[in-house]
This record gives sequence, C-alpha cells and structure tokens, in this order.
Amino acid sequence: MPCPVRFSCSWGEGTVDLIRLADGESSLEVRVLGRSMPGVLEWHDFLDAEIVVASGFAQGRLEVCLAPDDLNSWSQVLGALAAGRDAVWMDDGRNPEIQFELSGQDGVAVVVVKDVAGSGASIRVPVRLADGWVDDQHERLQGVWATWPQEVVETSSGVYEWRR
Repeated sequence: MPCPVRFSCSWGEGTVDLIRLADGESSLEVRVLGRSMPGVLEWHDFLDAEIVVASGFAQGRLEVCLAPDDLNSWSQVLGALAAGRDAVWMDDGRNPEIQFELSGQDGVAVVVVKDVAGSGASIRVPVRLADGWVDDQHERLQGVWATWPQEVVETSSGVYEWRR
C-alpha cells in the first residue's frame, strides 16, 4: 500500500533519529518526524520521515513514509549487518532504497541511497562506524517504537481496528 502524498511535519521537537551513522566527514540519518495521518485508522501507524545523506562532496534529503513493516524490516537488516553481511533496506520500490556495504576495511561501511521511486538519482558515501554502532541503532529503533507504538491492527484484509 503506497503512502499518501503529504508532508506537513516540522523540524525540531518530536523528531527521532531511526538511523544515525556519522563520522565527521560523512553521515546517513533517517529522521522520523511523526505520524503520517494521525487519527485516520488506515494510515495512523505510518510515519513521515526523511533520509539525510551528507559528505564533503554532496548532500541530499528525501522525504519518505515508513510503514510498520519497514521498521520490522530494519530490525532484520540490523541483524544481517551485526553478522557482518551486506544488506539492503526498503528495496520494495515504494521508498528510496538504502544499501549497506561492509567494506572489510577497518570499520568502514559504504552507504548507498537510491531514489528508485522518484528521481532515479543515487549517492554513495563511506562512513566509519563507531564501536557499538549496531547496539545504538537497535536502541534508536526501540525509541521510535516507544514514541509511536502501533495502535492499529488489521483484523482481515483491508479491515482495521484500534488496538484495545
């Protein structure tokens, strides 16, 4: 199910970084800004977010809408990365795709963000990973779930109810 095209959240209070990888030269952040359509049963648990990539050479920002499945998928991707395997997140064509390539060089990952659903542009930046980075990303994911818990359940195909 595609997300509705809307983006009205503001910067500042209420944002939570789902992903933050930074080394002083390059960075990848996925900032969750808030619920996409709070109070609208079918869309209540979807989250407006933005992907921000920066390096000494280029910068980019993309708006995204995260479904609860995207957060579950991020948890699985973190498991693969913790095991030392390359991984891809959001490769369903609905949002920009984020690839994580663990280079084998001392703690450096190459992050590739591809705007497959929009412009077709991509950016590739190396980021030196800090010790404990996987645990930090897990904590950030838990922070997103704590800030915006799932409050809607799909009882059958296309039928939604508030959790009790």
